[in-house]
Amino acid sequence: MLAGDAFASPWRDGQSGKRRNVLLIVADDHGYDLSCIGTAVRTPALDRLASEGTLFTDAYASVSSCSSSRATLYTGLYSHTNGMYGLAHDVHNFSLLEDVKTLPWMLKQHGYGTALVGKLHVKPEAQLAYDAWLLPERAGNRDVAAMGHAAGQWIRAQGDKPFFLTMAYSDPHRAGDASQFGNTRDWPEVPRVRYHPDEVTIPSHLPDLPGVREDLAQYYEAVSRMDSGVDILLRELAASGHADDTLVIYLSDNGRPFPGAKDNLYREGIHLPLIVRAPGARHRGLRNHAMVSWIDITPTILDWAGVAPPSEYRYLPLPGRSLLPILEQQKPSGWDEVFATHSFHEIDQYYPTRSLRTRRYSYFMNLQPSLRVPIASDVALSPSWKAITTTPGARLGKRTLDAFEHRPAEELYDLDADPDEVVNVAGDAAHAKVLDDLRRQLAHWRTTTRDPWMAGVTNPFGPTR
Repeated sequence: MLAGDAFASPWRDGQSGKRRNVLLIVADDHGYDLSCIGTAVRTPALDRLASEGTLFTDAYASVSSCSSSRATLYTGLYSHTNGMYGLAHDVHNFSLLEDVKTLPWMLKQHGYGTALVGKLHVKPEAQLAYDAWLLPERAGNRDVAAMGHAAGQWIRAQGDKPFFLTMAYSDPHRAGDASQFGNTRDWPEVPRVRYHPDEVTIPSHLPDLPGVREDLAQYYEAVSRMDSGVDILLRELAASGHADDTLVIYLSDNGRPFPGAKDNLYREGIHLPLIVRAPGARHRGLRNHAMVSWIDITPTILDWAGVAPPSEYRYLPLPGRSLLPILEQQKPSGWDEVFATHSFHEIDQYYPTRSLRTRRYSYFMNLQPSLRVPIASDVALSPSWKAITTTPGARLGKRTLDAFEHRPAEELYDLDADPDEVVNVAGDAAHAKVLDDLRRQLAHWRTTTRDPWMAGVTNPFGPTR
């Protein structure tokens, strides 16, 4: 639930009375790929941000689909609660429920100037209540320098008013042809970083095929371009004089846009980078191993700003917790599980799943197991998917294509023995008690978050049987 009102964290000492600005940086389809954790991609700006703040090593999106994940970031509610069950754009047309309050709206009620640069991808736009939408992205904006300068200009225009700025990049999402990642031209002020296919790190959910390597090299280039944008953005923040009173959060909406990651609740679909830099922190460059979720982002920002949702708001208490009290800890206690939910991606891509992940186990309840698992369109059109499906015997890492596309009603994985989530032990008698415990925990979570997919629930706040 939402953290208490008191600002008790020791690194807050001396910060009272100062402006509490927020810069939320949201990448598009950036998996857990940073040079500071050993991946071959080069991300000097994000590495530097991590050295100045806290890198969360076990951070997870609560859904692996763009609009649904962003809606969670902006509401502090799971997608099955806030109504953003799938994509917002075009014929998909999913929207927030009309009574859901958003983070920009809540901050605006307390005197904050609010702006979004780049990608929104949540409906209705008016419900987000940003004062300004700069360089609105509806078809993919890769001009990260222009985005950074627009942000700096807006920050300086705020004067003495506290601000909440969301920088939402289109990178490293695939471009319209699903193969180039927007890498077809140079951009002003941004050095082009190219990769040879032999350089890339093959993640465990993908096979080592030439087509996959070439695809990853293109993805890496988009990640590096975005990293250059982060560098420009943070230099603009410093030039504005507000680096020392602004909470900076960097994260991604969902996993990398490759088979077995994006649009899946397996680890590679939701395990993502999260970096938090807070003014006044006494320790820098920390690695925090708490299991945290994007459901915790809204409570964290509200806690930083000293803002609470309206007391009559029917969605209280928010299910997440503020990260501020644990920001300077490495192994805080009581942060050992995360929940995740998935319903739709595109309007015709329906595969509802609910999940619970602990230190030792991951459990998945597939609510419609008779359906074939759909593949997101950009992933289905990718060179990686083509390489995998045209290579006899190719697997998604250790998983067969058939096992990936046809899943049972329940999946249980022992992460100590099987970190790649391949060997389903849900039917193993030795794990019967664990399975029963996780079932009960998941059922309780679904009840408390009013999951409409539960039997007898059609209105999340109506009567239940």
